[in-house]
Amino acid sequence: MTEIKTAFWNLQNLFDITASEIAADLEFTPSQGWDQATLDKKIENLAEVLTLMHGGKGADLLGICEVENKEIATRLMNALGRPDYRLAHVESPDIRGIDTSLIYSKDVFDLVEMEAHLVHKRYPTRDLFEVQLRVLENDADLTVFINHWPSRSAGKEKTEPYRLSVADHAGLLVDRQLKMGRQDFLSLPDSEESLKKLNDRWDRNVLLMGDFNDEPFNRSVLEYLQSSNSVDRLEEPVKKNSPFKIPTAKKYLGLQAPLFNCMWGLVGETDRGTYYFGEAKKSMNVLDQFIISRGLFYGLQKLQLDPASVDIFRPAIMATSGKQRPKRFNKKTKKGYSDHFPIQAVIKTVP
Repeated sequence: MTEIKTAFWNLQNLFDITASEIAADLEFTPSQGWDQATLDKKIENLAEVLTLMHGGKGADLLGICEVENKEIATRLMNALGRPDYRLAHVESPDIRGIDTSLIYSKDVFDLVEMEAHLVHKRYPTRDLFEVQLRVLENDADLTVFINHWPSRSAGKEKTEPYRLSVADHAGLLVDRQLKMGRQDFLSLPDSEESLKKLNDRWDRNVLLMGDFNDEPFNRSVLEYLQSSNSVDRLEEPVKKNSPFKIPTAKKYLGLQAPLFNCMWGLVGETDRGTYYFGEAKKSMNVLDQFIISRGLFYGLQKLQLDPASVDIFRPAIMATSGKQRPKRFNKKTKKGYSDHFPIQAVIKTVP
């Protein structure tokens, strides 16, 4: 049984130093103090934390967000000093020009396919980045979705509809992974073999990681994404509809795949979270999350993520004294890291 070290981190504004034609990044230019030396130091600081993760071994699977483009993501990856690392990245049309990326070990995974999914408001949201991987050791498939949902910068109540929309679309993408489409289902004969095919699909390994900008108990995550800390629905396979061997089309096509949110054990702990809301809020929040499918929870298809392995990574170098909050990067002093703590977990291969 091999451990696949997994992590996610919101890097907080990892921009290049050139003003973009499409992105509102004017504060990240040399005239605003964001020059080459500042960028170099930011990358150095981020790499310092990332190489400390998982007992100093780093992650085999690392999701990142708030990175401007492929070139900057590649620079960060190269700074980590692991020649086995490869980058999965697709440029998105986000109005601020920030993307999501996935860094993975070529010694652990083969990259099968990747696609960026957009949800359009009056302008495109940040992408939901889907990456299909295959584990070299046991040929297990893993679908990873890197998320960076719309921010709360204008207030939770005003921006919640945007996150509800993205959550609903993310749920649709998960359902596409775990359910057959209408035509494929209708073409199935009524047999035990067909029921097995439905459950093989239902039990696929799906991992969502990212900055959801809502907590596990907010309705975008809980209701729209169908992600909770309950195993009541998660434990149920696709069931036959007696006397038939498979469910009716109405019942099957209406199913919404339940997901397990691995962060609930960390919710509500005093001064424990991934992001600190200052000023009026003055609280730590668990915005960065790992969310998994039934198959990945139970280890039904050769991979298993144990929720007990999930943790918020708070090394002393990036935490403030006393309250243990993340040290933001300061472009004037060139000190600090990010306004988010990273999260980490372990996926085990199952014989």
